[in-house]
Amino acid sequence: MPTILSRLRRRGSADAADTDTAADTDTDTDAEADTAPVTTTAAPAKHRFEVHRRFGAWLGRPMTSFHLIISVAALLVTLGLTMVLSASGVHSYDEDGSPWAIFGRQVLWTVVGLVGFWIALRVRVSFLRNTAFSAFAVTIVMLVLVLIPGIGHESNGSRGWFVVAGLSMQPSELTKIAFAIWGAHLLATRRLEHASLRELLIPLIPAAVIALVLIVAQPDLGQTVSLGIILLALLWYAGLPLKVFVTSLGAAVAAAAVLAVSEGYRSDRVRSWLDPGADAQGSGYQARQAKFALANGGVFGDGLGQGTAKWNYLPNAHNDFIFAIIGEELGFVGAFGLLALFGLFAYTGMRIARRSADPFLRLLTASATMWVIGQVFINVGYVIGLLPVTGIQLPLISAGGTSTATTLFMIGLMANAARHEPEAVAALRAGREDRMNRILRLPLPEPYVPSRVEAVRDRLRSKPNAAKAAKPARPARPA
Repeated sequence: MPTILSRLRRRGSADAADTDTAADTDTDTDAEADTAPVTTTAAPAKHRFEVHRRFGAWLGRPMTSFHLIISVAALLVTLGLTMVLSASGVHSYDEDGSPWAIFGRQVLWTVVGLVGFWIALRVRVSFLRNTAFSAFAVTIVMLVLVLIPGIGHESNGSRGWFVVAGLSMQPSELTKIAFAIWGAHLLATRRLEHASLRELLIPLIPAAVIALVLIVAQPDLGQTVSLGIILLALLWYAGLPLKVFVTSLGAAVAAAAVLAVSEGYRSDRVRSWLDPGADAQGSGYQARQAKFALANGGVFGDGLGQGTAKWNYLPNAHNDFIFAIIGEELGFVGAFGLLALFGLFAYTGMRIARRSADPFLRLLTASATMWVIGQVFINVGYVIGLLPVTGIQLPLISAGGTSTATTLFMIGLMANAARHEPEAVAALRAGREDRMNRILRLPLPEPYVPSRVEAVRDRLRSKPNAAKAAKPARPARPA
């Protein structure tokens, strides 16, 4: 009997051991099964993290803003020339007997703009600030001269061009860029001096009113709105009190509304915008044909150069309504890609403004960004029917010589500001010269030296923080 019991005990122990071994095996198998999917899903997550890390490291490089603004400008100029060539052939042949005439003039003005871009990259910030008011005064004189019959050239009911050797130049475009530079210089200086609100506004607002009145006298509603955008952007980024800014914005909107209905053809455009079917063959014809062109394009478009709206169906297809041609020939994908490119431009401009140590460059870059994006918003808005037609061009895309040249010059100033970011200045002056700087033969940027007022203000701001950090911690209350 004891022998039988001992055998049963040994068998039970062996069975238990087998069971434990099987259980361990099953556990290991389950563990492997559980860990296998984790391994397969961890790889994409790790890859995404690596991509995010590398992208963040690239954004943190000293010259990233400089490379971004130049790349975006190059893409916009290339797309603009391509679409002007596609959209202007028919109109150019009817007007000049050659399908290349408008495109040739646009190429010439683009070359002028690229030269201005290079000059803007090389100009010193101190020279820019010292000559700002003189340049603005010269443009005011040009606005007066262009109104004189025999000197100024009239086109489409507006006397706003000088014509020299077959090339037309619009002085109001020069006024916008000169006003942006002078306004940024003035506000940056007055803010450092802790000027009162009246001292901040008195020099700027009267000068803007003079320029606006002269542009309205041409008349040119589009340029008036563009200059108003620059003025509002300067005031906003200069730190104008919200109540005063809202009042200024309301006054600007009211003035634009009055101007929109003051002339017969402009009031007809507003009525056609409110009721598109009221005069489909008259004042509403252009906006209606633009919508037809966008609808014909669909998702992927009819193909580059294959659009039909430019065959005298859509007036100004190469100029104010070139976005409709882009939508027809490149489709929704092409139109969205263009808007995404302008979105990247807005991000880059605000990035440069945020990273700039110089208040003047910060104001100038932010205002220039809002100027370009504001024109994009208005142009695309009236092409798709959200806004009444105003005649504002699509920057760097529409056919317009002076507009293209001045926009490239302003983007050159933005790229110059990108080179003056503190990290970029430190890198370039430490000998880590960028390849693009070598190609363009650009001088080394000067570091920003804060004024005495800024130094005192920063010192006063740092004292409370230092005192707070040096203050001993309060002992814990006994339990």
